[in-house]
Amino acid sequence: MAKKQKINVTIKNPKEIQPQKTENYLPVRKIVIGIGCLLILTGVIWTIFSNTPTDKHEWSVDEQGVLSYPTDRPKPVFESWIKEYNFEYTLEYLNYSSRDATISAAVLIPNSTAPAPGVLIVPGATVTKEGEQGLALELLKMGYASMVIDQRNLAVIDIQHDMELFDAGKEPVEHKMVFDALVAVDVMRQYPEIDPQNIAIIGISNGGRFAITAAGIDPSIKGVIGISTSGYNTESHISNSPTPLSETRVRFLRSVDPESYLDKLAPRKLVMIHMEIDSIIPVDAAKTTYDKAGEPKAFYPIEGTGHGYNSAMRPQLEDELEKIFNTI
Repeated sequence: MAKKQKINVTIKNPKEIQPQKTENYLPVRKIVIGIGCLLILTGVIWTIFSNTPTDKHEWSVDEQGVLSYPTDRPKPVFESWIKEYNFEYTLEYLNYSSRDATISAAVLIPNSTAPAPGVLIVPGATVTKEGEQGLALELLKMGYASMVIDQRNLAVIDIQHDMELFDAGKEPVEHKMVFDALVAVDVMRQYPEIDPQNIAIIGISNGGRFAITAAGIDPSIKGVIGISTSGYNTESHISNSPTPLSETRVRFLRSVDPESYLDKLAPRKLVMIHMEIDSIIPVDAAKTTYDKAGEPKAFYPIEGTGHGYNSAMRPQLEDELEKIFNTI
């Protein structure tokens, strides 16, 4: 099993690794699956068929409202280029295909002698991949590779539109956002610098909901950490609805609630970290979700005010990642 290798990173400001329009890029490195003309043909065919009606057979929601996607997904089609390289790390930007969209991401990899464990970071609503580079740097200092994605719609959801799509038998956008996270993990596994057997997922705020759901669907993900996030407490809302909800509506609401996937996480660990005073998602909402999960699990209320990751969470984050990756 690959061990993490802590490194010292000296960066005065995370903005130093964000895109600059006047920058001269290093030579472009193309990463694609296949060779020669076969690659081009495969990519074209994949793109065409991913938008055909047969695509609907690749996802399903069962009678209990649990979403599923195939675990034997084809290798992803993507391209990447080096944004920054130095002795300590490599920063790459990339685009990958997922359903009917192209998802952008940033991959930060420690330049070590062995493949590093990897962490997928799923940001919250309106937060870009650049906006989570502070967390990516923290993970780099711990010895981990990371990938941050730009979620489609920047994780902003339209639940009414998604319910209409589901009622019509079409794939809701929120389901596609879960699939985007699953494909992101597949992309990480293509990097020789990342240990393909040691990839965990961190989700922040709304991104935490997609992260927990993705981990519930894909048992190969090592563990999940939710920061400033919670489920929707759907069962309570269904029970207290002033008018009975249709079976289809109930299935949809359950399918987008991460609480529907908590029982699928074990024996992998669920970790939740939350500021004690959070005006966006109250800590009590997070605790309600946490209490519904089985072991193994850990909950950390952090003294202070705020929403999202901050440095006060680092000790708990580092300790739990070591446990998830069995590096202690």
